Amino acid sequence: MKKMKMSQLLRVTFVVLLAALFFGFVTSCSNDDDDDSSPARKSHKVVFKAIASSGSNIDVAVYGIDGNPTTASSLSGTTWTSPEVTSEAGAYNANVAVNAVGANASSTLKVQIWVDGELKKEGSSSGQYLSASASYVF
Repeated sequence: MKKMKMSQLLRVTFVVLLAALFFGFVTSCSNDDDDDSSPARKSHKVVFKAIASSGSNIDVAVYGIDGNPTTASSLSGTTWTSPEVTSEAGAYNANVAVNAVGANASSTLKVQIWVDGELKKEGSSSGQYLSASASYVF
């Protein structure tokens, strides 16, 4: 019963985290400018990755560009990589959040956002119940 409660708590935390990631960026927007050479005015090739410590199991990942999330569920193993996503020109940000269950209290989970082949942002978590996220503004 205790494990079920922890799992439910982890899922609720994950949903709240996703809401903050995908909808919270609106408050951080600055004034738009018309500089067509800025990185946000170009399309980008984005890949999301997760790496968990040995013995851990990645369960679910939510990733996307702006407010267009994709959920990958029923995952397993210690690594996960999304398909390459191409952002539209003018896209604002990329977001990823991943849940995993660690082997023990010292387990770790790292998420990464790769843009145009370059690592741009990382997030991490430690403990037995893992939830890591990252957000990158183009």
